[in-house]
Amino acid sequence: MRIVPVDLGGRSYDVRIGAGALSSSREVLRALTEKPSAIVADAAVLALHRDQLTAILPDLPIIEVAPGEGSKSWSEFERVTEALLAAGVERGGSVVAFGGGVVGDLSGFCAATLRRGCGFVQIPTTLLSQVDSSVGGKTAINSAAGKNLVGAFHQPQVVVIDTDLLATLPHRELLAGYAEVIKTALLGDPGFFSWLEERGEDVIAGDPEAREEAIGQSCAAKAAIVSEDEREAGKRALLNLGHTFGHALEAEGGYDGRLLHGEAVALGMAMAARYSVVRGLLADDEASRVIRVLEAAGLPSKLSDLDWLETSAETLLGHMRQDKKVESGQLTLILLRAVGEAFIAKDEDAASLLAFLKDETHL
Repeated sequence: MRIVPVDLGGRSYDVRIGAGALSSSREVLRALTEKPSAIVADAAVLALHRDQLTAILPDLPIIEVAPGEGSKSWSEFERVTEALLAAGVERGGSVVAFGGGVVGDLSGFCAATLRRGCGFVQIPTTLLSQVDSSVGGKTAINSAAGKNLVGAFHQPQVVVIDTDLLATLPHRELLAGYAEVIKTALLGDPGFFSWLEERGEDVIAGDPEAREEAIGQSCAAKAAIVSEDEREAGKRALLNLGHTFGHALEAEGGYDGRLLHGEAVALGMAMAARYSVVRGLLADDEASRVIRVLEAAGLPSKLSDLDWLETSAETLLGHMRQDKKVESGQLTLILLRAVGEAFIAKDEDAASLLAFLKDETHL
């Protein structure tokens, strides 16, 4: 089993990665749930893996959450919090998240606020949550104004990534997670990106060595960034590559399942690459590499790939203005100078961005 440490002083923790990692982490998980604790689980994932989970944590109450982004809501936050209180979860106990990013974000926010903060354990079951959302302590729910606008930083005590759990993951969900692997490589590791150009098909096809390598590389890169900038005051904002465009598209979809988060990020990364070219920052051939890797995986790369989307440049720009990185009304984007060289671009000109979005809506 591969261990990736997240160095945050007294709040440091390990990310435990490998086939059978859940069983191998039995003693760690039981020690963290000795005091009254509970599991918050995606109902669909629980139906597939209940026996395996309860063999590890046999006596914990389980609160089920419906699959989908719609569960990251005020009403579910209230329902799950009340259920955790009814289950007697104490400050010294833990909320165990078992599922994908939705369950991790929702239950993590519940853990951050329950009794002013209790323990939190992540057992991510999707590729997207394994390589991204389970590491770093971001928790949130959505609001009418946009995605992830209500939340808190609350680090887990451990992250257990059992790659065997991906065997039951729907192919579309797997590809959505793979988009975040590509993102990690684009941020600051051109060698990893080149590896994905060669081995990406193996990761998607389920080669055990390739999957563990991709997940391990992604978690190590994120751990390094989080250790340096836990609360996104600087470098951690790079992890939002593709997200400002992507979140705008998710808002247009109404979080109804037509566009998965990873699909939105994939399309957002393609748009960020093209906008970087328009800005004279990125060479055409480098942008083409980004788009080829996305398309080779079957991920969307242009707005016309979303046959349901009916929007305007003005509407998309309005959604982008709700982004958490907006400062004093000025837009901030994550752009590219090269594959593996992302940077934070502040005070982006709204008129130039609007013109770009108008071109994108006609691609």
